[in-house]
Amino acid sequence: MSENIPPPIPRHNRTTKLTVAPDIRPDPPPLPSSSTRYHTSNLLSTTDVFQDTKETSEKVPADLQADKTTIEPSKDDAKQQQTTTANGKKETKEREPAKEDQPKKPTENKKDANADKQEPVIDQNKKEEEYDELANPYDLAGYQKLSKIGEGTYGVVFKARQKASNKLVALKKVRLNLQEGVPTTTIREVAILKEMDHENIIKLVDMIQRDATIYLVFDFAEVDLRRYMDTMKRPGLTANHIKSFMHQLLRGLHYCHSHRILHRDLKPQNLLIDRHGRLSIADMGLSRAFGVPMRTYTHQVITLWYRAPEILLGSPHYSTAVDMWSVGCIMAEMITLRPLFPGGAQIDQLFRIFRELGTPNEDVWPGISTLPDYSAHFPPWKGRDLRSSFEKQNNAIVLPDSAYKLLKAMLEYDPVRRISAVRAEENPYFYDDISLLTF
Repeated sequence: MSENIPPPIPRHNRTTKLTVAPDIRPDPPPLPSSSTRYHTSNLLSTTDVFQDTKETSEKVPADLQADKTTIEPSKDDAKQQQTTTANGKKETKEREPAKEDQPKKPTENKKDANADKQEPVIDQNKKEEEYDELANPYDLAGYQKLSKIGEGTYGVVFKARQKASNKLVALKKVRLNLQEGVPTTTIREVAILKEMDHENIIKLVDMIQRDATIYLVFDFAEVDLRRYMDTMKRPGLTANHIKSFMHQLLRGLHYCHSHRILHRDLKPQNLLIDRHGRLSIADMGLSRAFGVPMRTYTHQVITLWYRAPEILLGSPHYSTAVDMWSVGCIMAEMITLRPLFPGGAQIDQLFRIFRELGTPNEDVWPGISTLPDYSAHFPPWKGRDLRSSFEKQNNAIVLPDSAYKLLKAMLEYDPVRRISAVRAEENPYFYDDISLLTF
């Protein structure tokens, strides 16, 4: 360890000063502490990230507002009047409706006027879900739904308020298949989260069964890392933010691995950030416990862009190293604000990795030639220096050598040599700036 890097500080004595991103944008986000304490004095007020526009009151649609204007005759009515006039009848007589017809005229004309307006085709299940949930926000005892904040194959997520504590929570409504019952991913997620208790892992507050629906109640976080990067760009993601988010991610992942849990789907969308700057690992639906000896696991895990090469090459066994590869991809994405390996298919994903890091062989990855999907005819790319490649990009940020050494250790081809979460958490990169530490 070089002389300018202080020795690791005992975890319970580490306290990182809260600094704020440069005042480039109004109310930039604060630098969250990487220790176990989070300061709440400087709350984020960046409305373009944290303001939920769906929570504000919406205007009544024009077609539902009270009609205070006289409704003009429809085109069909006008055409009939012209025809009548052509037949020789008096125009004034035909244009004056009979008194008994006057009350009916607005209704008839309004119906005709709206006849040309075709109602958009909406999936019935989706229409019922959105309407029923938000039209009756108090239908779930103890909670008030405020807005819909996400949707996927699993179901719908709502922002809600817990009445007893007045706290904001996230309600995850799980779609149930009448034939298959509760999804396996939901059962697995609940079972794992009930055993987890760490500030950098999303907390399962409650689970509610209502008729044929299951609601999972989580602590609320305003934004995920994907949306944070897309919205704030570089001014809101400084070098110190990257260091803090990375340290919190590694702390949460170290906790998972120490409890023999593989996450298997780490990506920016599954990392939540609250307004205090705390990062939480979420979406444990693909997680699973591992044991010794390692068993054969499925390859259909981890979003393609963050998938480790041993999985891409069909390895029947994998370990916690697959999560560390994903963390390396996430760190690189925070540095450049773009995905490191955005492959379109499995072979394209492999070749993108090979172009950046070089085509692996037995020298750099012993045993690679025995993997099912390995080919000796892979193109022999030499790879590039990541730091030089990153710094040429427009949105890249300057980081110290220790940051790139850590990144390289997480993107090691050989899973056996790839750095672990506990070693990465204690890496000098997080403590090489003495000004960020207090004693």
